[in-house]
Amino acid sequence: MLETSARLLRLLSLLQSRRDWTGPDLAERLQVTARTVRRDVERLRTLGYPVHATSGTAGGYRLGAGAALPPLLLDDEEAVAVALCLRTGAGGSVEGIEETSVRALAKLEQVLPSRLRHRVQAMQAVTMPTGGSPAMVGQDVLTVIGAACRDREQLRFDYLDHGGTASRRTVEPYRLVHYGRRWYLLAYDIDRDDWRTFRIDRIEPRPPAGPRFTPRELPEDAAAYVAKGVNARPYRFQALIILHTPAEALPRYEEWSRAGMITPIDDHSCEMRTGFESLDALVLYTGMLGVDFEVREPPELADHLRKVAARLVRAAEPAG
Repeated sequence: MLETSARLLRLLSLLQSRRDWTGPDLAERLQVTARTVRRDVERLRTLGYPVHATSGTAGGYRLGAGAALPPLLLDDEEAVAVALCLRTGAGGSVEGIEETSVRALAKLEQVLPSRLRHRVQAMQAVTMPTGGSPAMVGQDVLTVIGAACRDREQLRFDYLDHGGTASRRTVEPYRLVHYGRRWYLLAYDIDRDDWRTFRIDRIEPRPPAGPRFTPRELPEDAAAYVAKGVNARPYRFQALIILHTPAEALPRYEEWSRAGMITPIDDHSCEMRTGFESLDALVLYTGMLGVDFEVREPPELADHLRKVAARLVRAAEPAG
């Protein structure tokens, strides 16, 4: 009986990890016969789990949606990830889920083993939120896009770009990325035949989802690609700065690399390309780098740095 119960939990975990499973695949994973898999599926159904089955050569099993939410199985890493995401949701980056996130987080932390609770608390303690107000995203929009990413289904939506121009897009969605207190979609734009990054708060999905697609190889790490796309957008002031330090020795390298593109030059220097909407923001940014640097572009930034430097010198002089 104990062995059967353990096998049921293992079967449930497999069904939750992937959308579709064939009977032979499940039997191989569980090291049982296909007949045993069918019996275990029936047991899950009696427990309230809506397991759908299809016959034929392409048939298999799929865990569907039922009238009530059955218990979910989470491994250690998944439980920590869910807890951290709920804390983020409670902080308010997705519209309308702050209170719900707090309630769900309270339930989860109540049953977390102490070792996992300590991991969540430790990671939360060293995670610093970025400044500024987040762009609120409707949870229904995130759900639609997330489902299309998961199921490898084409997504159609109306989009408003940075300049306010409206367009209709058809894409192959791949990843949702939370960067700089905003949500982005990394997708392959079918009409433009290229990879694109879209801000979720500017997307209005147009259901239903399109046909399924065969996944392409991602151009690089999704988070890194989105960061480059965001930092390369047409800001009012684009800056090229030479830093007198090796790229890997730059203080808080990961933080700065999310705000600009850093390229090594030699063993003693690197270049950074970044952009901001104002010269004051660029002056503040470069002043916080913590290393010596030279401004190559734009000329306005060098002039503004001189003015700010003179102002700071005057402020440091004794009164009178």
